[in-house]
Amino acid sequence: MRYPFLSAPLLASTLVLFSLESFATPKKGEFFGGIETDYPTWFKDSFLDFPEDLIEATSEGKRLVIFFHQDGCPYCNALVQRSFSQKDIVEKAQKNFDIIAINMWGDRPVTDFNGQEYTEKTFAEKLKVQFTPTVIFFDEQGKVALRINGYHSPQRFSLDLDYVAQHKEKEISYRDFMRANRPTANASKTLNAEPFFSKPPFDFSAKVGKDKRPFAVFFEQKDCPNCDFLHKKILPDTELLDIIAQFDVVQLDMWSKTPVVTPEGEKMTAREWAKKLKVEYAPSILVFNPQGKEIIRTEAFFKVFHTQGVLSYVLSEGYKKQPSFQRYLTDYADHFREQGRDVDIWRYANEKIGENSP
Repeated sequence: MRYPFLSAPLLASTLVLFSLESFATPKKGEFFGGIETDYPTWFKDSFLDFPEDLIEATSEGKRLVIFFHQDGCPYCNALVQRSFSQKDIVEKAQKNFDIIAINMWGDRPVTDFNGQEYTEKTFAEKLKVQFTPTVIFFDEQGKVALRINGYHSPQRFSLDLDYVAQHKEKEISYRDFMRANRPTANASKTLNAEPFFSKPPFDFSAKVGKDKRPFAVFFEQKDCPNCDFLHKKILPDTELLDIIAQFDVVQLDMWSKTPVVTPEGEKMTAREWAKKLKVEYAPSILVFNPQGKEIIRTEAFFKVFHTQGVLSYVLSEGYKKQPSFQRYLTDYADHFREQGRDVDIWRYANEKIGENSP
């Protein structure tokens, strides 16, 4: 390359600068989608002594709820702003529950129902909190009546409150309750097809082995607005499709009699397998490693970034080094940002980064 009109010393210094710029670390990418949340003032102000909190809630005819969150969590913000801004939901929650907010990375002391002492973050680890928000409803004995891993829409969250407030867990399984009460207006009457879904027969035992690929099972159902949304707004994303292409992917109607062979070699119907796996939500995406072990599942509303993260967590075998999915997800975002790429955790399929983030 020629540098006209430069003296020899100036040319030498220019070449050094050019060389340094060529190998310079790229500017760190931007991060979009994080948002801070002000939690309702009517949430219970607790010393986090849960045996005591349970006694107080029970004496008032209420049930105890623990709301796990983290700083900057847009899904936590969505639950608060979209559900706890609606009068009927707030009245139902205040009447029937004592809700206590816990930061899953916090250091406040916690006493669990067995008298064991933890910090907020070690208590979250004990309960295997992988997503925020995670909302856990407890019965009068301190046993879990219902656990929600992730964001639910206001309509669905209102049904969650009904299920626990009315003690329905003693009468009917949550999956059957939701099936009987799920909204179906304008929902597709058939399952949503995708070109990457495998065709029957569905023998998952044949997918298990040393040289096999990880696989994902999409449990869905007909008349499912959330399933329709997944297929229209999340799965078409180009980057996500590149990750999905590295999996064997099967779609099953969680209520069907479709024959399957489980990774353990058991023959049953899709409905029986979903029940055995405790699949309670549609859609639920269960992700298995090549050895046929379920590593992680999504069973709530997630946008593109978190869906990518769940699949990459298994594909990269990140779970072997990092048992906390949330910590892995932070590293996953930082990896792209260190390469100079912007990250938007709140975008839909193929949206411009930062276009619609809060």
